Amino acid sequence: MKKLSLVCLIAATLAPSLSFAHEAGDFLFRAGSITVRPTEGSDDVLGLGSFNVNNDTQLGLTFGYMLTDNIGFELLGATPFEHDVGLKATGTIATVKHLPPSLMAQYYFMSKESQWRPYLGVGVNYTTFFSEDFNDTGKAAGLSNLSVDDSWGVALQAGLDYNVDKNWMVNASVWWINIDTDVNFDTADGQSHSISTRLDPWAFMFGVGYRF
Repeated sequence: MKKLSLVCLIAATLAPSLSFAHEAGDFLFRAGSITVRPTEGSDDVLGLGSFNVNNDTQLGLTFGYMLTDNIGFELLGATPFEHDVGLKATGTIATVKHLPPSLMAQYYFMSKESQWRPYLGVGVNYTTFFSEDFNDTGKAAGLSNLSVDDSWGVALQAGLDYNVDKNWMVNASVWWINIDTDVNFDTADGQSHSISTRLDPWAFMFGVGYRF
């Protein structure tokens, strides 16, 4: 009986240090490596096929707020992504930078005391493009005045937090983002072209978070 009482006393003493919480009123800040992998496609480009776009990895940042113990909101940000844009027949012809901030509504599964908190999110994405430039290959082909239209689209998310203690967590999350845009440029004969392009990237983030 004395041993049982001692075990209960130890458990009661340790319980506060082993508690975890994603609860109403919490702010969640996460940072880590985020990789954007386009699943691109486009209309035919001057008879040379469709655009292809490479992956890029940057610093990802998210800022979240728990409205209830299970419902939260999150804003995704990152340092600017830079992608090479090319054609199969010519190789890389341009570089483009973009930022894809996304505002998500999220549902967190399991109780607020759980060490593991998986979640799903749905929201809206705004992607802005800038620093669009043809390289020497593109310029040699007579291409100029490159611009890419900004885009609005749907964003979907799945993620998982592993709570290390009451403040720190490890996070893994993935987004699918709908990005449809027009790529605009001029050719040497003075004609202007607008190519309908789909990027629809997957974004993968691995990092750490702090709750306060």
